[in-house]
Amino acid sequence: MTIQRVVVLHGLYMSGFVMRPLCQRLQKADLEILNLSYNTLHPNRERIFAQIDAFIADKPAALVCHSMGGLVARAYLQHNSNAAKQVSKVITLGTPHKGSAIAKHMHDKGFDLLLKNSIEFLLSENHDWPFSAKLYSIAGDLPLGLMPLLKRGSQSDGTVLLEETQLAGMAEHKVFHLSHTSMIYSKQVMDYILQVLLSD
Repeated sequence: MTIQRVVVLHGLYMSGFVMRPLCQRLQKADLEILNLSYNTLHPNRERIFAQIDAFIADKPAALVCHSMGGLVARAYLQHNSNAAKQVSKVITLGTPHKGSAIAKHMHDKGFDLLLKNSIEFLLSENHDWPFSAKLYSIAGDLPLGLMPLLKRGSQSDGTVLLEETQLAGMAEHKVFHLSHTSMIYSKQVMDYILQVLLSD
């Protein structure tokens, strides 16, 4: 089934605005796009899932997600609606699938006010990918950010550890020499996303 509709989900402290260049590139490939903005500190699952369901309807679909957006995508697939069953591919960019070490550090230090309800996603401890939709996990290894200070000698994109982006059962794990935010705007990454979306 050829993918027709793509839901794009941004990460923590962001909005759909940051995903616009990627969305424009996907639209040029004749894909219908829902660039969904949601409140990352107070994510309303019911509203998010209802918007995705209404957009996908009964058409073959994919999810393209940055960071926390990939954890929202996982929760969406778990909600297992008829529309969710149309999703055949999930592409995540810098998503801490196994839970975010930075969020855990902030939580342990009592900085929950900065994270609020995002922790219900960011502190999840997943070890595998149990869905029929294929997972393509993109990671960065250019450590511009807090992570090198928190975990010396670790491999990361500056925000998310390389190991946090890997899950048993994923279809592919692709590493680019990019930082956590720069991967959203990378032509290389956009090329790879399109290649995955348009392949059988």
